[in-house]
Amino acid sequence: MNIGPRPRRLIRTSAALSALGLASLSLAACGSDSGGSGKVRVAASFYPMAYLAQQIGGEHVEVENLTKPGTEPHDLELSPKQTGQLSEMDLIVYLKGLQPAVDEAVEQSGVKNIAEATSYTTLEDHGTDVHGEEGHGEHGHEEHAEEGHDEHEGHDHGDDAAGDPHIWLDPVRYAEVAEGVGKQLQKADPDHKAEYKKNTSDLVSRLKKLDKDFESGLKNKKTDTFITTHAAFGYLAERYGLHEEAVAGIDPESEPSASRMKELHKVAKKDDVDTVFFENNASDKTARTLAGDLRLKTSVLSPLESIKDPKNDDYFSVMHQNLTALKTALGAQ
Repeated sequence: MNIGPRPRRLIRTSAALSALGLASLSLAACGSDSGGSGKVRVAASFYPMAYLAQQIGGEHVEVENLTKPGTEPHDLELSPKQTGQLSEMDLIVYLKGLQPAVDEAVEQSGVKNIAEATSYTTLEDHGTDVHGEEGHGEHGHEEHAEEGHDEHEGHDHGDDAAGDPHIWLDPVRYAEVAEGVGKQLQKADPDHKAEYKKNTSDLVSRLKKLDKDFESGLKNKKTDTFITTHAAFGYLAERYGLHEEAVAGIDPESEPSASRMKELHKVAKKDDVDTVFFENNASDKTARTLAGDLRLKTSVLSPLESIKDPKNDDYFSVMHQNLTALKTALGAQ
């Protein structure tokens, strides 16, 4: 994390100051800046939060992603220096409960403008076995997105955050978070409120289109069951009527038990599963072992916690790659 200290803003009162000089000093002391660039300084806990800040803030923000590309977000540790530098931010965008080091650092930062993702949507408890319902995509959570988010600072609502944190893999929930981040950015930088509102609206429209793409793309399929190494896709499974069977739980580093592997053997045969998914940022050893035992194929399903090549990929391109992989594995027409 490379968050440099802000220029010190001192206004010295002196009878010798001319009116012009005083005005100049006052102007330098007002507003937010990033190392003198005039941009709003935003710290984002990991890629999905950084992407929202970048898309909504556009040219007016400088976003610092605390989790570097290719890094496992769950394992992130912050140095005392990095924790201290958070206090220099104009806005922090994070997801409570995913990265304990970030949660602690945010509490210590003293930053006024905080957008905490779980306060803008609903969380569910997901284990290694998640069943969706057909037509669930029609329900949505739009009502929740409108409840009281104009006034709160984002961090008050999220203190009781618990459950599966992988909300960004559901385009509907992610859109709710986008709206919350947009409103918080408007508070942090009201001078560009109109642009932030437009950018938020554009992003939400794209997410609604993505939701429709998943809904239509996964409608006609031979099986609704998919096996993955990491229980990151519970919200996606619920949204589109799928059945996620994860080798391990929400923590990607947890090892599966022998009994769990035995269960998955039965599931694969019973539900006509032909693919075991693994992550691009984690070991594929377990997936390949299971696939080898059952003579199944393997494929990548990205949890989008980080992106190795942000210059060529982004949230939407990787989500469409996930859709293509799921359609192939599930036999969707």
